[in-house]
Parts: sequence; structure tokens; C-alpha cells
Amino acid sequence: MGGAAGPAFAELFAALPVAVLVIDPQNRIAHANADGEALLNLSERAMLGQPLAAILRPPPEHLRPDGHDFAAFDVELALVRGGRIRVDFIEARIADHPGWRAITLHHAATSRRLGHSADRASAARAAVGAAAMLAHEIKNPLSGIRGAAQLLAMGAEDAEELTTLITTEVDRVAALIDRMQDFTDTRPLRIASENIYPLLDHARRLALAGFASGVTIEERFDPSLPPVLVDRDAMLQVLLNLLKNAAEALVGQGGDGLQPRITLSTAYRHGMAVSPSPGKPRQPLPIEICVGDNGPGAPAEIADHLFDPFISGKPEGQGLGLALVDKLVRDMGGMIQYAREGSPETTVFRILLPRGQ
Repeated sequence: MGGAAGPAFAELFAALPVAVLVIDPQNRIAHANADGEALLNLSERAMLGQPLAAILRPPPEHLRPDGHDFAAFDVELALVRGGRIRVDFIEARIADHPGWRAITLHHAATSRRLGHSADRASAARAAVGAAAMLAHEIKNPLSGIRGAAQLLAMGAEDAEELTTLITTEVDRVAALIDRMQDFTDTRPLRIASENIYPLLDHARRLALAGFASGVTIEERFDPSLPPVLVDRDAMLQVLLNLLKNAAEALVGQGGDGLQPRITLSTAYRHGMAVSPSPGKPRQPLPIEICVGDNGPGAPAEIADHLFDPFISGKPEGQGLGLALVDKLVRDMGGMIQYAREGSPETTVFRILLPRGQ
């Protein structure tokens, strides 16, 4: 029968829409597919030959003495390099190959089993956060505007100062509304193939000249990085937001002798292909850009919701910066992740983007 040959096993394995690790009889990793690389944030080459326990800490009961298959649903596993993942952990023996096993790690099990309830909970958090933020950010200036207007009506002598106060507070409310309207901007971005390094350098210079003055910004760049597909203005906004977030996280740090530090890094991840959002096909996203800092990281209770609107760990935060960063990165066809990695732990915001020409 004529026609093109079917896909090879390696191609099928790489294209599986779930993270898969193949473990040999010595409990070492023999293969990892692209989803496994994305979930564990390690290339297959870096994992090959490593004991499973050197990559992640599986459920303690997974090595059953009877040799039967094992499954644990909605479990939180620690990654040895730092960070945690919540997955369905399923281990199955490979027939006719004694000692060989396949492990699948299916992300976001809770959301899958609870249907739309997780989405509703997220929407409820956003609505409550929006109400609280608007009450805080608009009620106070309105109170000041009302007081200034009353003084003007009474014929106060410092009329110019009071009108300036009114103008300033009205502008502040308008600026807040403008920021919220950024989320409703549906105009397509102007995506083009760009050399990322001039953008990184420009963002670094702006940061050092302003909000990050006095902070060390280290560069760890891959000199052979190819062009990336981005919108220049949107990407600059993303970088500045992340750098500002990192600088704010370092305020008050360094008292124990630790030098506050922001790290900008790039890398090319061969074979990296992920789904930017549920329901969308897997796309190659090999360009990695990271903004890291050695601050304390996000509070544990909001770490899983950092990119939700109106969620913030800062007392005066509006919770709009990271939500807008997530929107812009997704609009450029990429994705962004938050993690605590390394020893000692550092904060990392990892952007994955498509390659340009």
C-alpha cells in the first residue's frame, strides 16, 4: 500500500501530551519526552542516567514490593533543584522487560477532577481582589478630592494648592483605570523576528537608572541564541515589569551579608514544545529568558495564583503587574512560569517563547 511512512516511535514518544519518564532496572532515567522536560524544567540530556530521586522525590510508597503498578492522584512532589509540582503520579511496568517502568506525571489533576470549580474559585478570588483594590485605590483619593472641594467652597486661601491636589488625585484614579483597561486591549501584537539582546540591554539600563539603582544585575547569556518571535514594545514591558518586581522583592534584603542580586539569563532548550494554554496545540518554545532574584519569593499561600489579576503579596500591591505580564507573553505565543530553584533557593520567572527566523 502506497503513501508516506508513519511516524517513528521516537516521534510518537516526543509528541505524547503528558510528561513521561522511562526508568531502567537500576532506577535511572533512560528516556524523557518533551512534556517531561517542560514540567521538570530539565532537558532529557541532563536527566539521562540520573537516579529518579536525583530529579524529583516520588511518593514514598511508589516502589511496591509486590512489583505491581502504582498510582497516586493529586500529590505534591518536591523537585530536587527546588520547587514543587502537583501531579497525578502513575507508574506502570513495561511488559516483557523486567525491571523497566514508565512513569507519567499529569499536571493540574485537581482542576481536571473538579471540572470548572477551580476556574470559578479563581474568578471569585479575582472579583474579591478587584473589589478590595478598587475600594483602597479609589476611595482614598475621592475622600481627598471631596475635602479639597469643600475647602474651596468655603473660600480657602490656598486655592491653587487645593486645585493641584484635586488634579493629582484625579490623574491617579485615571492612571489606575488605564492599567485595568490594558487587559481589555484586543488589538493584535506586531510579532516579528528580533534579536533579544538589544531589548535585554535596554531593559537592564532602564532598571539600573531607576527602580533598580544600587542592585547588581548579572547576565548569564547563551551567545548562540537565535532570534525570537516577539512584539518589541510588549516584550520590553514584560522585562521591565519582571525587573521591577525583582527589585521590589529585594528591598530590605542583604542584612545577613547576602548581596541583593537580580539575574538575567537566556538559553536554548532543544525539543521544548508545550501547550501555552488548555485546548491549544503544542508549540515549539525553545527560547528561554529568565529573570531571577535572591529575594524571599512569593508567600506560599499565593504562589500558585501569582498570575491571577488582583492577587499580590505586597501590602500596597494592586496585583496587576504579573497578570499583565502573563497576558502579554501569551499574546506573543509563549508562556511564563514562576519557581523557587537552587540551593540556596532563588526566585525565577521563566519565559518560553517561539524561535524567529
